[in-house]
Amino acid sequence: MLISYQSRRYALLNTPIEVDRHFRRVCDFLAPSPSDHVLEVGCGRGFLTRQVRQVAPATVGVDVNPEAVANAVAPGLRVMDAQHLAFADGHFDKIYSFHVIEHILNLEAALLEMDRVLKPGGRILLVYPAEPIRGLYVVPTAIRIYGNPLRARDLHVHRLSPRVLRRFLRATSLHIASSALHLLLTPQFVTVLTKPVSSARQIAEAV
Repeated sequence: MLISYQSRRYALLNTPIEVDRHFRRVCDFLAPSPSDHVLEVGCGRGFLTRQVRQVAPATVGVDVNPEAVANAVAPGLRVMDAQHLAFADGHFDKIYSFHVIEHILNLEAALLEMDRVLKPGGRILLVYPAEPIRGLYVVPTAIRIYGNPLRARDLHVHRLSPRVLRRFLRATSLHIASSALHLLLTPQFVTVLTKPVSSARQIAEAV
């Protein structure tokens, strides 16, 4: 049975311990400016959203868990599924998401939505675990929340790498600009996607 992300306990326990490091990554890889419209997909309670707003005030955070938004540390967060983003086409200059995409069952749909709401020429930063076995790094979370380590594979529904991620990107106009393995508390992949100024889809629609 897959996890339903509607839990107050999950929202309160899922407090990031790497917010400052994540903020530096957003600055290093996306270089947000004060005029940028930035989207955080899977913002949780908004710890990182709050910091990114210091440099890009128009940053929007969305999370599928209404309890995370109800207990937010930043104002204006929105309850929203990454597979159905309620924003206009090309609304955002930059998008980032930390340790979220491995949880999304229909990852292709979520990436298509990120592609749709990103401006041509925009960039996306994705950070996700480099797990040797799917769910390995969330065994403690599964034990704390569900009392069952085997449910870790329900939390992480994908075992991702840049090569695997490329398969999910085939239906989008997005391209991998760079990927690196970062060895921190747990190994993580850091991938930057770019959207061409004129995508093949836009060219086809114009013909």
